Amino acid sequence: MQAPKEKKYTEGKLISALVSLAFPIILANVLQTAYQLIDTFWLGRLGANAVAAVSVSFPILFLILSVGAGLTLAGTVLVSQHKGANNQKMVNSASSQTVFVVFSISVLLAIVGYFAAGPLMKVIGAGPEIYSDSVDYFKVSSLGFVFLFMFFVFQSLMRGIGNVKLPVYVVLVTVLLNLVLDPLFIYGFGPVPGFGVAGAAVASVITQGLSAIAGIYIMWRGKHGIQIHFSEMKWDPPWAKKLFQLGFPSSMEQSARALGMIMMVMLVTSFGSETVAAYGVGARMLSFVIVPALGLAIATTTLVGQNVGARKLKRAEKTGLLSIKVAFFGLTGIGILLFLFAEDLVRFFVPNEPNVIADGALFIKIMGPSFGFLGVQQVVNGTFNGAGFTKASMFISFLNLWIIRFPVGYYLAYHTSLGHEGIYWAFPISNWVSAIVAFIYFKTGYWRKRLES
Repeated sequence: MQAPKEKKYTEGKLISALVSLAFPIILANVLQTAYQLIDTFWLGRLGANAVAAVSVSFPILFLILSVGAGLTLAGTVLVSQHKGANNQKMVNSASSQTVFVVFSISVLLAIVGYFAAGPLMKVIGAGPEIYSDSVDYFKVSSLGFVFLFMFFVFQSLMRGIGNVKLPVYVVLVTVLLNLVLDPLFIYGFGPVPGFGVAGAAVASVITQGLSAIAGIYIMWRGKHGIQIHFSEMKWDPPWAKKLFQLGFPSSMEQSARALGMIMMVMLVTSFGSETVAAYGVGARMLSFVIVPALGLAIATTTLVGQNVGARKLKRAEKTGLLSIKVAFFGLTGIGILLFLFAEDLVRFFVPNEPNVIADGALFIKIMGPSFGFLGVQQVVNGTFNGAGFTKASMFISFLNLWIIRFPVGYYLAYHTSLGHEGIYWAFPISNWVSAIVAFIYFKTGYWRKRLES
């Protein structure tokens, strides 16, 4: 069923198409990031160890989620290209298959994550003062993988067809609910017991469950551009192979990013819980900055994908160039603002830890000047993904995190007088280099020539 009054992204002004897609996506990502910021705000009132416990477990959570996230991106690419080709039947079929495959994988990952929580926290180097809390937080979070993956699928498929506003409404409701549930389950009230650090995960799982149910119901009803059919939710080897061929590089890309985060956390843990807390707050700010970068990247993926499906390759290339300019100048401005207000931002989350405030602010100030380059890298990846050239995105992310960031961070931290500040400097260095490489690779036009042949 076609949604009424659909906007066509294969014609008209590129800037209006990009803004109309990117703004709701960025807003939805900001709201999703609010989950983490709300957690950090309330956990910061428990002390630095509570923030550190979540900071340690978060990279592994991200690693597990990256497997499903890669497949949902593959769904976005396939759906956007079918949409550009005006093939509604294939839009619905691809959506149904994506829901089924990701659901199956999410169940498996939830089981593995729950029972592997303890060993994983030991591997990453959680100290005795935060080990118990980090394990509890990870176990509860694992139970929500199925819900989280299902909402990711809903969000990604809707973005693929250009329906970017509907997921925003769903996220907004759940974030507002999380504002109430977070302090309730962390501290307890009346008959509801306080679960401490694990309470933040309990609140998130409840809201994730509601958002997943809403998303699946909307797609099942079929009144918003996609209609999933449970009869099509079965293993289709040829289609599943295509999904994995597109999704595997993306999963590897995001897994490489998550593993890179884990390795950086392992470097940080050797400097004590206060440094871990400072790094954790700085990383939260980084995740907030990544939100508009990813929003632009996802909008670029949708625009490029639909134009590739419509065989408008020059328009697809112009989309990438426009996104690069917007990302560079926009995120550079955000980086300057964060540089100027770094201390106040860290103090907001960890008000009673002066050492953490000073160190976290330093981390933010070191990263700030490179945020425009981070944006360039992300939107170039979005261009490649929309064209189905997901291997290129995987390479760029691998370059950023494994060839540059971790080796540089390790060397500067342990072989220079910078100490843990060397870990902070690894972030801008990796952003600068990988952005330049990504842009040069984009300008060669190899990705477009593949589509023309």
